[in-house]
Amino acid sequence: MWGSRRPNRNTGSVRAFALLFTLALLPGGCFGETFQRGYVLPDGALEQIPLGASQEQVLLVLGTPSTVATVSGEAFYYISQKAQRPISFVQTEITDQRVIVVYFDKTRKVQRLAEYGMKDGKIFDFISRTTPTTGAENNIITYLFRTIQGKGS
Repeated sequence: MWGSRRPNRNTGSVRAFALLFTLALLPGGCFGETFQRGYVLPDGALEQIPLGASQEQVLLVLGTPSTVATVSGEAFYYISQKAQRPISFVQTEITDQRVIVVYFDKTRKVQRLAEYGMKDGKIFDFISRTTPTTGAENNIITYLFRTIQGKGS
């Protein structure tokens, strides 16, 4: 008969299969992405820099610093940031920020190593497990974190 249609019981499963197949064909960039910006710390690199090591040894192990400070002693700063974007075309969210600082004494030997990051909304030294007190060192670290986030000071 013309105009009458028999209901097909498999229509729902065919549609579900077509939807899954289409989702499987979407490019991988449509789903979450992770971005690494700045310096990438090689595994075990900080352990290769003992106190008293020379600046040349630091440069060989860690490479060229992101920036250098020469006020009140010399220091190398290695700056990195990780960000995630849950899906394409959505704003990225910063998930981790780190600043590795190698402090030198007047003879250009390593005096101290520090790895600063954000913990509970405060700058935190992951090596000594302390929150820095106010002072010149904290001001430069705070400035670097604000610069990375694009907020400026």
